[in-house]
Amino acid sequence: MRALLLLSIVACSAPAPLPELARAERAERAGRTDEALAQYRAAQKTCTGIKGERRRREICGQALVGEASLLADSGRTDEAIRAFAAIPERAGGDPPPSAQGLFRAGQLALERAEAKTPPDDREVAQAWNLLWRTVTEYPDEAFAGDAIELLVRDGRGRDARALYDELGKLGGALDDTKVADNLLWAMADLAEHELHDPAAARALYDRIDEDHKDSGLRDDAYWRAANLSRAIGDPQGAVTRLRTFLATREVAFGAGSYFSIWLDDAQLLLGQILRDDLHDNAGAATAFRQLPELYPASILRDDALIELAETLAASGDAKGACDALAKLKHDWPDSKFLTERAPAVANKAACKP
Repeated sequence: MRALLLLSIVACSAPAPLPELARAERAERAGRTDEALAQYRAAQKTCTGIKGERRRREICGQALVGEASLLADSGRTDEAIRAFAAIPERAGGDPPPSAQGLFRAGQLALERAEAKTPPDDREVAQAWNLLWRTVTEYPDEAFAGDAIELLVRDGRGRDARALYDELGKLGGALDDTKVADNLLWAMADLAEHELHDPAAARALYDRIDEDHKDSGLRDDAYWRAANLSRAIGDPQGAVTRLRTFLATREVAFGAGSYFSIWLDDAQLLLGQILRDDLHDNAGAATAFRQLPELYPASILRDDALIELAETLAASGDAKGACDALAKLKHDWPDSKFLTERAPAVANKAACKP
């Protein structure tokens, strides 16, 4: 009885949804667009009377975003752009809906401009202005990162150097914001692919690890920086970065969180660089052996076994090479390596059929 009473008190204390918003959502689901729009607009007025600033701002933001989103979904693009772009002023600059409004307005404006043949440069400039505002005015909102991604996607084929320079100008001012790692990633991506400056790209990827330890981009930055190190003739730098990255496996394992999708790739690449670039066959063999042990679900386990067999054969360890091939055949009977690479290893190590 006491538990039921507590549940009743909690239920009664929960704030009731704004009636206009509830009616707007029901009308929207039923396809009654004009009715839903009218209810969203009514909610924008009645929400101002809600007690409690936090809840008032949240509900008013929902009403503003709801109207603009419905306009967009209904194909009323011009109205939607105006409605989204007006959210910052109408929401009093409240970050979540304001950032969403500017981003969606910029996204829709860019799509509209690009749909024309040729694209409307004036409308592209309008879209870019909205996206830049998302980044500079609301750098701690997730939509700021989305805006940078969209700017890079559109701008890399226009003037990559100018875009790179503009992103660089923002770096210092936004260093202590949540979008700072997105800025570094965008610049590194442009430096690597459009500006063909791998050294600059590697330095920027490195900064993501150095300055933003909790960044969701850190794993990808490790991977790219390691590959760039090898590409510019710095295999030891690649090994150092790969080993630092692989050490994060222990942190993830201990915390029970996640494994990066690149960890098993990094383990395989480590062995290849140790063997092919640094001529450390013993270290390479260890790296290859560890892959199936550390990543038992990896699709690269047969890759590691054939690499191990080739490494041991090249080192003169015929028995070890043949054992690796036997395990490959037993564990991966359908592996392409059994026909593509295993025969050469078996011949070199004189393995018995």
